[in-house]
Amino acid sequence: MAGGIRESHGDELSENHEINVTPFIDVILVLLIIFMVAAPLATVDANVDLPASTAKAAPRPEKPIYLTLKDDLSLMLGDIPVSRDGLRTSLEQVTKGDHESRIFLRADKVVDYGHFMEVMNLVRDAGYLKIALVGLESGRVATEEVGAAPRSEANVP
Repeated sequence: MAGGIRESHGDELSENHEINVTPFIDVILVLLIIFMVAAPLATVDANVDLPASTAKAAPRPEKPIYLTLKDDLSLMLGDIPVSRDGLRTSLEQVTKGDHESRIFLRADKVVDYGHFMEVMNLVRDAGYLKIALVGLESGRVATEEVGAAPRSEANVP
């Protein structure tokens, strides 16, 4: 017991041999609150400018299937304009129903990431899970035309 009732009313106090842990608990609770407040501030949430790919180019098939998302958010399958609603049937026609065909997805660099993911989800919903992302190789000169520049592919699971 931290405090005792004195039976004698003298000037002399009896010695208390128990440790008072209340200040220790107060200090621990204050430290806990400090860490709870500081922990979310320690996470890093920074804007990222992703670099170009330095991966070696994968071997291309003889007749690759390119799906292009242009800067005006229109889709082109090869050289043919395609609507988002007709993408599934167009892919079925081009691949002859082979869902193991690799679709090479490329987009203009001004296209928003959300729109790009929307098109990727359309391709996945059509049943094509082998999607390769197409980008410029980082070692090339920036003055080359985008259409003539070599491409590198990166597989997406």
